[in-house]
Amino acid sequence: MKWNFPEDVGRLPKPIELGLFRVLQESLTNIHRHSGSTKAEVTLKLFPDRVILEVRDHGTGIPQGLLKNFQEKGTNSGVGLAGMRERLRELGGQLDIRSGHGTVISATMPLSQTANDGDAKAINATAAD
Repeated sequence: MKWNFPEDVGRLPKPIELGLFRVLQESLTNIHRHSGSTKAEVTLKLFPDRVILEVRDHGTGIPQGLLKNFQEKGTNSGVGLAGMRERLRELGGQLDIRSGHGTVISATMPLSQTANDGDAKAINATAAD
């Protein structure tokens, strides 16, 4: 597994940390169960107003029909993807899935709505592009 994290990330607000952890957990479980990939890449990007977690594999990818149904109707995706999407929505975030040769799960969470002043200052001090 390859990790791409900014140096000295610091702590994020607890609801954001938990939400991102659950997305990472489910994404890695899906890679293990479904993708056939022997590799995963995890990237965390911090901005003053948001944080983005990306989990990428180099496996078979999600079948296009299944992905289209999930994106348009939220159906036929199993509880894992739907659970990730709902958890992020509850926190004001969004889930994006791209699939072709491999799959990329991207979780974007706003920081301005959930961070308190102290956390926001710490995040802004350590934010990396």
